[in-house]
Amino acid sequence: MKNRITRLFNIEYPIIQGGMIWCSGWKLASAVSNAGGLGLIGSGSMYPDVLREHIGKCKQATQKPFGVNVPLLYPDIQQLMDIIVEEEVPIVFTSAGNPKTWTSFMKDKGIKVAHVVSNVRFAKKCEEAGVDAIVAEGFEAGGHNGREETTTFCLIPMVKDAVSLPLIAAGGIGNGRGMLGAMALGAEGVQIGSRYAVSEESSAHQLFKDKIVETVEGDTVLTLKQLTPVRIIKNKFYNNIFKAEQEGASIDTFIKLLGKRRSKQGMFEGNLEEGELEIGQISAAINDIKPAGQITKEIWQEFLKYRQDLLNLDVS
Repeated sequence: MKNRITRLFNIEYPIIQGGMIWCSGWKLASAVSNAGGLGLIGSGSMYPDVLREHIGKCKQATQKPFGVNVPLLYPDIQQLMDIIVEEEVPIVFTSAGNPKTWTSFMKDKGIKVAHVVSNVRFAKKCEEAGVDAIVAEGFEAGGHNGREETTTFCLIPMVKDAVSLPLIAAGGIGNGRGMLGAMALGAEGVQIGSRYAVSEESSAHQLFKDKIVETVEGDTVLTLKQLTPVRIIKNKFYNNIFKAEQEGASIDTFIKLLGKRRSKQGMFEGNLEEGELEIGQISAAINDIKPAGQITKEIWQEFLKYRQDLLNLDVS
């Protein structure tokens, strides 16, 4: 397929792997890129020297384009950006911040920039900032989320009508059918996180991967809206948050309950009760753990199959 997304990133399939904290290291990014998609290293859970190491190993593992996901609220953001420039990373996906702050800096260095948004207003700001592509992410997504709770399939056509930039759909997409639906609504590519979190190359803890496979409909919830909304699997940590919400607890109480390293504790270290287990609603449809390359190929083949089925549909 050739469209604005595949041409922009020089990739075979318009499938982008989400740059998830604690899941998206060089092994996952290179595997997705080698399979024809775009792999992203998730820098949000990395110290600057760790990011440099992952970029170097990714370069050795693939000759194809890959990128880095950078949450703009990262405390050492200047160090991350300097490393990205020094290592000549060609693509950066930014999130959780104002795209105007860093977009021109990166584009002046020849870096392609995409920014993640959860509403139309921020999509327009991205276009004003000069990004190359927009990721519109619905509240089905795992991890940190928009306060509006707009679903992906409502958000995509609204963003499509509001901006002219290439559009990538994210949130609740984990197979070819979801990809086809997103493309029908105006997206030119999809970004997939949860399905790749359960890949063999994901750096998530095996216990967390197994937990994702076990989840069923209703096992994830959007919570911590008092701080920053995040979708997680229900567990003891969530139950404590829910109890505090019911009691009308203060912001300070929620900050104390969240504590430090909570997501690392759950996703990377495998503490399924005390940890923050970030994952999307699509986890209920994930039933196995596979190599990331196989996942990429299966998504693409399923997309082609269902697209052909629609073309063959008798509408007379």
